[in-house]
Amino acid sequence: MNTHAHLHVEALGPVIGAVVHGVDLSKPMADGAIADIRAALLTHQVVFFEDQQLTPAQQRDFGARFGTLRIHPRLPKVADVPEIVILDNHAGNPTNNDVWHTDATVTETPPLGTILRAVELPPSGGDTMWSSMTAAYDALSPSFRDFLAGHEAAHDFMVVTRALAGGALRFVRENPPAVHPVIRTHPETGRQAIFVNSGFTTSINSLEPGESRAIMKFLHEHIQRPEFTVRWRWKPGSMAFWDNRCTQHFAVNNYLPHRRVMHQAVILGDKPFYRAAQGIRRDELHFPKA
Repeated sequence: MNTHAHLHVEALGPVIGAVVHGVDLSKPMADGAIADIRAALLTHQVVFFEDQQLTPAQQRDFGARFGTLRIHPRLPKVADVPEIVILDNHAGNPTNNDVWHTDATVTETPPLGTILRAVELPPSGGDTMWSSMTAAYDALSPSFRDFLAGHEAAHDFMVVTRALAGGALRFVRENPPAVHPVIRTHPETGRQAIFVNSGFTTSINSLEPGESRAIMKFLHEHIQRPEFTVRWRWKPGSMAFWDNRCTQHFAVNNYLPHRRVMHQAVILGDKPFYRAAQGIRRDELHFPKA
């Protein structure tokens, strides 16, 4: 069994990204090791593991230590392990996530986090980038932060699925837009983060359309500043675990016509909220047990 005595976290930058060394994720994890990985996730927002040889069931079991896993209603899944989604991109099935986004903000309770494992990689390319929404928020002026905190935004599947037809389009129509705060309070750390993204956010409510477009354009460009980001070059046996509540990510689509296959596990989350920093009570924050 893995213990936390040998676990070592190597930061990749001052605001986001770290590599976790000294664990074999194919083996049962001691509670202390899980607690240390959760602490690393909360601190670094996305953590990476290298040289891991996991079966889909082992990836599922690791993810389940952090919460309930989603079973996606549409995407292809591993046989007998429905919690693991297969992301298989190639010339006949190009990626549709090469845009800065936070996963599934179109739902009332977007995911807590995502665990992505490399299964088959192209000869080159196919990196993934992440950006820290807390660092992006902290870089805004205090007056602009106060202004944004008073607004909510609509998130809609149709932003990225206008070309869908048939059953997929019916699925979109059956899932109406969700409304979330523009600034989200992290439910475990209490930190504030920007919570609009170009993948799903359609408008900031209570603003005129032109005002909404201008502010979202600024925020979409602002979150891409290099000092907020980390870029991960996938290798065989590598895996990423990111906090979906305070990051955005971008899958670099520069490997076609080669193939890239990833296995994904998604941890269910809770309803986003905003609380002014001085008004947060400890009992409003969530500290899940390992």
